[in-house]
Amino acid sequence: MDFPLVCVPRDPVSITMQQPYKKFSDWKFKLFRVKSLERTPSQEEQDDSGVSCLSSQEISPYSDVSSDCHEAVSSSQSSSECIDLEDSMVDNDSELKKIEEDAHTAILQHLCRICGISFKMDQQGRNYPVHGPVDDETQEVLRRREKKATSWPELISKVFKIDVRGDLDTIHPTRFCHNCWTIMHQKFSNTSSEVYFPRNKVVEWKSHSTTCEVCNSSKTWGKRKGGLLQSSLLPKKRKISVEHGKKNKTGNTASLWKNSKPLNQIKNNCKNIHLDANLLVVDYPSDFIKSVTCQVCEHILSDPVQSSCKHLFCRNCILKYIKIMGCYCPACRYTCFPTDLTTPVKSYLNILNSLVLKCTVAECDEEVPLGKYSQHISKHKEIKGKEAYAHINKGGRPRQHLLSLTRRAQKHRLRELKMQVKAFADKEEGGDVKSVCLTLFLLALRARNEHRQADELEAIMEGRGAGLHPAVCLAIRVNTFLSCSQYHKMYRTVKATTGRQIFQPLHALRNAEKALLPGYHPFEWKPPLKNVSTNTDVGIIDGLLGLNSSVDEYPVEAISKRFRYDAALVSALKDMEEDILEGLKSQDLEEYLSGPFTVVVKESCDGMGDVSEKHGSGPAVPEKAVRFSFTVMNISVPNNSGTVRIFEETKPNSELCCKPLCLMLADESDHETLTAILSPLIAEREAMKSSDLMLEIGGILRNFKFIFRGTGYDEKLVREVEGLEASGSVYICTLCDATRLEASQNLVFHSITRNHSENLQRYETWRANPYHESVDELRDRVKGVSAKPFIETLPSIDALHCDIGNAAEFYRIFQLEIGEVYKNSNAPREERKKWQTILDKHLRKKMNLKPIMRMNGNFARKLMTKETVDAVCELVHCEERKTALRELMDLYLKMKPVWRSSCPAKECPELLCQYSYHSQRFAELLSTKFKYRYEGKITNYFHKTLAHVPEIIERDGSIGAWASEGNESGNKLFRRFRKMNARQSKIYEMEDVLKHHWLYTSKYLQKFMNAHINLKHQGFTVDIDPPAEILECSIENLDSMEF
Repeated sequence: MDFPLVCVPRDPVSITMQQPYKKFSDWKFKLFRVKSLERTPSQEEQDDSGVSCLSSQEISPYSDVSSDCHEAVSSSQSSSECIDLEDSMVDNDSELKKIEEDAHTAILQHLCRICGISFKMDQQGRNYPVHGPVDDETQEVLRRREKKATSWPELISKVFKIDVRGDLDTIHPTRFCHNCWTIMHQKFSNTSSEVYFPRNKVVEWKSHSTTCEVCNSSKTWGKRKGGLLQSSLLPKKRKISVEHGKKNKTGNTASLWKNSKPLNQIKNNCKNIHLDANLLVVDYPSDFIKSVTCQVCEHILSDPVQSSCKHLFCRNCILKYIKIMGCYCPACRYTCFPTDLTTPVKSYLNILNSLVLKCTVAECDEEVPLGKYSQHISKHKEIKGKEAYAHINKGGRPRQHLLSLTRRAQKHRLRELKMQVKAFADKEEGGDVKSVCLTLFLLALRARNEHRQADELEAIMEGRGAGLHPAVCLAIRVNTFLSCSQYHKMYRTVKATTGRQIFQPLHALRNAEKALLPGYHPFEWKPPLKNVSTNTDVGIIDGLLGLNSSVDEYPVEAISKRFRYDAALVSALKDMEEDILEGLKSQDLEEYLSGPFTVVVKESCDGMGDVSEKHGSGPAVPEKAVRFSFTVMNISVPNNSGTVRIFEETKPNSELCCKPLCLMLADESDHETLTAILSPLIAEREAMKSSDLMLEIGGILRNFKFIFRGTGYDEKLVREVEGLEASGSVYICTLCDATRLEASQNLVFHSITRNHSENLQRYETWRANPYHESVDELRDRVKGVSAKPFIETLPSIDALHCDIGNAAEFYRIFQLEIGEVYKNSNAPREERKKWQTILDKHLRKKMNLKPIMRMNGNFARKLMTKETVDAVCELVHCEERKTALRELMDLYLKMKPVWRSSCPAKECPELLCQYSYHSQRFAELLSTKFKYRYEGKITNYFHKTLAHVPEIIERDGSIGAWASEGNESGNKLFRRFRKMNARQSKIYEMEDVLKHHWLYTSKYLQKFMNAHINLKHQGFTVDIDPPAEILECSIENLDSMEF
C-alpha cells in the first residue's frame, strides 16, 4: 500500500527552505531537514558508519510500520513528482492536511486497537477485526464455558473494559493483535500459559495533530525526564538502512552502544554490584570471555538468563534494559519479552561458577571460584564488622560479633531494633512481625546476589518448602523399593549431609498415600449393593473377616488381606481421572458429560507356588501364595454415532497397570480355603453388575457401569474355580465338550460351548443325579463337571500359558526326533533320558539355553525360534524328518503372533487371515508325519491353538491383551515387596505388601516419577506446589540439590 505522506514534510518551514536535488537518494534524506540544522558531509559520513545511536523512531512500536510505509512510497515515486507535489501542497493546506490524515489512518491499520503494538511484533503477523463476530476457535471456547457473547466488541468490553462500539476509523485502529487474542482466550478457558501484556494501561487514541505520537513515531512512556527537549534540539538522525540492520544482527553492537546514554547508565550502576572480566585469573580468549559476560553491562554474568535468541544477560541488566529501551534483544534486536527469559542449562552454569577470580579486597591474594565468591566476600565483611566494634569498649572486654553472642545477649543488643520493627509491623502490617523480618532477610539476600538461598527462603515463606513434593518422595520410595525404615534412614542422612530438607518426612508421605489408596474418595451405588456395606471409608480388610465362626468344621489357617472390590475400583478410576478427561477432549466430547461410562475390567488370579521365608512368626501356614488382581482395560461412553472409547490401556500386560486386590498365603489347590477367601470378593463383584456407580470425576458427578471378564487364569485354576476335572481328564478342553479322542480325530473344527451358567446346571445334575444313572453315564452327561463353580470366567485361552504349554510339547518332539521314535516307539526309559541329555547339551552349546526343571516363559520364547530348529536338525539324520520339523516350527511361528499380539487386526492382519490355512496344515502334519505321537491323543493347548483361536478373536478382538502376563509379572513384585517389608508379624507384612504394590501401580505416581526422572536428566530438580484438596503438580526448576 502506498502512503503519499512520505513526500510531504510535516513542518511548513522545511518546504520553503528545501532545494531540489538531482539524485533521488540525496533528496530522500534531505527532504525533511531545515537548512539551519543541516550538518557537514563529514558528519553524514559518521552517520553512515553506524556510530550514531538509535533514534526514537526505532524504539517505538509504531516505527516498523511508519518507516516501511515511507520507504515504499519514496522508492516508487520519482524526484520530480515529489517536488511538484511539494509545491502544490504549499498552495493548498487543506489538501496537505487531508493527505496527512489518510497516512495517519493507514498507519493505524497496522497497530493493535487494545495495546498499540505493531503487528510486526508477531512473526506470523496474526491479527483480528475489532468489529464483527468471533472466530470459530473462540466460539468453541465460549460455547464450552456457556458464555452468551458472540462478537468481538462484547469480549473486548468484558476482558479489557474498552468500549469499541463508538470507534472512528480516523482515530482508532480497526484490528487487534494475537497477544490480546490470547489474553481473551486465557480469560475464558482453562489454559495456564503465561501471556505478556506490553503496557501497564490501555492505549488512549487521539485524532491526528502536529504532535501526533503515531505519525511522529515517538514513545513517551519509559523515557527519562528531559528526553523530549533533548531530541528537539538535536538534528534528526538518519534512519539506519537494511545493511546496517544486518550488520547489527550479527552481533556488532558495540559501536551503537558507545553514545547510548541509558546503556551507559546501566553499565555504570553495575560496577558496584557486578564483577569485571579483568578479575579472571586465566587469560581466556576474547570469544570465551564474551560468552561469560553480559551483553548489556559487559561484566561477568550474575544470575544469568538466556533470551529466546540464545543471548546471555544478567537478570537485572536485561530487565532494566527492556524497561527503558523496549522489548527486544540488545544484541540482535530480536523481539524479547521478560517472559521469554530462561535459565541457561546446568552444564553452562557449572562452567561459569568454576571460573577462578582474584579477590577484590586489598591484602587478599586468594583466587576464588565464581560460585563461592560471595561466600568469600561475606567472610571479609564479617571480619571487617568485628573490627569495627573494637574501638568502642577500649577499657573493657572487646565487643563481640552479633552471631557469636548467646541468645540472651542477642536479645539484649537487638532490643531497640526489635521495638522499632514491632512498631512498624503494628502500624503497617497488622502486627505481623514475622513477615516483616522474613522480608527484610529476603531483601538482604537479594542485595548480596545470594539468590539460591533467597529462593529457598521465599519458598518457605509461601509454604511450599524448598524440597521435593511429598508425592514425588512417595513415588521415589515406591519405585526404588524402599521400606519405610530405609526411606527414613535416607531422609535423615540427606538432611544431615546437606543441611536442607530435600526429602519429606514419613508423616508427609503417609498423608499423600491416603489419597491414593482405596477408601479415601466418597462414592455411591444406585441401587445400593446387596449384602455390601454403604460405608466408603474402607481400607485394607481381613480376607477371612466373619468366616472363622461360620466354618467350624474346617479351621482356616491362612492369612489373607484384601481391599473391598468396589472401593478398589473407585480408587483406580480416581487415579485415572486425568486420562478420562483427556480422553473426552481428544474425542471432542463435552467435558461435563455425566455418562453412563462403561468400564471393562480384566480379572486375573494365579498361584505363586513356594514363597517361604526364613524369618517371621505366627501361625503355621502353608508358604504358598495366591494373588487376585484386576486391570482396567478400557472405558467407553455412548454417543450419537455409537459407542466412543475414551480410554484404552496401551500396555494391558504390564505389571504397572495390574492392580492387586487380594493377597493370601494359601495353596491354590486347597479348594475350601480358596472358596472361603474369594467368595466375599465374588459376591461384591456379582452385586456390582446390576448397579451403577456414582463418582465425582473432574468436579462432576458421573455414572459408571462395570463389565467383568475373567480371562487371566491358567488352565489349572480355570478348572479349579469352574468345577471341572483336572487337566489330565478325558475332557481336555475348558471351552468345549470334546474328549481327547474326539479332539485328536477332529483337530480343527470345534466351537465354544461351555459357560459358567451351564457348569452350574451340570453341577446340580451331578449332585442330584435325577436320572439315577451310573457314575460313567453321569460323568458323560455333565462333561467333566465334578464340583460347584464359584468364580465366573470367560471361556478363553491364556496366551502366556498357551505359549509355555506348546513350547513344552515341542521340547518333547525334539527329543523324540533325536531318538527316531518314528522307527521304534518302544524305547526304554533310560534311553529317553539320554535323548533329553543330548538335547540339553546341544541347546546349551548352540543357543546358550541352560536346562531347566520346569518350562517357563523366557525359556519358551527362546526355544520357539527358527535358529533352535536349525540347531536341533543337526542332531537329526533323516532329511525328510528335518524338513517336516522345520515346516512344523515355521507354521507355529506364523500362528503364534495371532494369539500373542494385543491387536492382531492391526499388528498382523495377513497372518490373521491365513490362520485357518496354517492351522489345518499344522494339524495335517501332526496326523501324518508325527502320527507316532498324536494318534488317538493330543495336548490340551495344541487343541485350543488349532480349534478355538479364530472364534475367540472374532468375539474379543484379541487373545494376547486378555492374558495373565501382567499378573505373572506382579508375582515377581510380590516376592520383592515381601523381602523389602519383612516384619515379625506376617499379618502386618501382608498389609505392607498389598499397600506398596497398589501404590506401585498408581498412574498418578508414575507420572510424578517420569517427570522427576526427565527433569533430573535435564539438570533440573523438582519443586511442586501442594494442592488445595488433592495432590496436583506444577513443576518448577530450582537451582537446588539434584537427586
